[in-house]
Amino acid sequence: MIRRGLLRQFKFFFGYLITQLLTFSIVFPAYIHSSASSFTFYSYWVCNAMSVTFGFLVIHEVFVDVFRLFHTLRDLGTVLFKWAGLVMLLVAGVVAVSTNSSEVAPWMQAIITSQRCVRMVQVGMVMFLLFFANYVGVSRKQHSFGIALGFGSFACFELLLISSWIGSHLNGPTISLVNMTAYNCSLSLWLGYVAVKRPARDLSHSLLKPQRWEQSLSDIHHTLPADSLIPMFEGMVDRALSRTQPPAAHVAERANAAAAGTSTEGTGNFAAAMRAASKT
Repeated sequence: MIRRGLLRQFKFFFGYLITQLLTFSIVFPAYIHSSASSFTFYSYWVCNAMSVTFGFLVIHEVFVDVFRLFHTLRDLGTVLFKWAGLVMLLVAGVVAVSTNSSEVAPWMQAIITSQRCVRMVQVGMVMFLLFFANYVGVSRKQHSFGIALGFGSFACFELLLISSWIGSHLNGPTISLVNMTAYNCSLSLWLGYVAVKRPARDLSHSLLKPQRWEQSLSDIHHTLPADSLIPMFEGMVDRALSRTQPPAAHVAERANAAAAGTSTEGTGNFAAAMRAASKT
């Protein structure tokens, strides 16, 4: 990612990968050395919480990259993303407080609930890109699509495994094996997308629908004041009057011509009257 120059664009995804490496390098040796120690227990849950946090932030990075050409849609998505994060924390807190279990502590239940919420959002993200990639001009060879596809596919497998474990359809070792295989497949997918050079974004397709969404949101965001119609109507009336009435210069010329004609006619009548009087 550093060699491809993707660190600034996908910094949270890079942080997620670093978190996974730290989890493996710290938790796995601690588990081999002493699986029942407090260090192994708390290290696992701290790394799990960090993984859930970075996984949720990666969703926003993918969304920003997808709607990079549509600033208003991107800003709206950022606002909705913040509200979704807040709602997710509230749901996790409510579930943690309302759950009465002697085996799972409330803070552990909060982390588990947050993780499942993030997995569901990741599934929704990859479904959105699969069905609406052409509408926003996103190619399936782009890095953002590959990141979303890896997270979404792994999230689908994990949610299915959780459902199978709750329904007692699969045992623990089988679930762990399938989960590890799905995660390794996602890592291989990410490695392939990062290794391949990303093509330029294809703008030859029609992007009329997202452009209309962008324009509509811009009009809503930059609304005109309530009295802005008055100057518009005044300008329309002035233009209509200027077309129907003659210009002021022509009116003045006509008035001057009429006055000159009247004065000439009056002078001529006075001279004719004087000549008639002298003859008589």
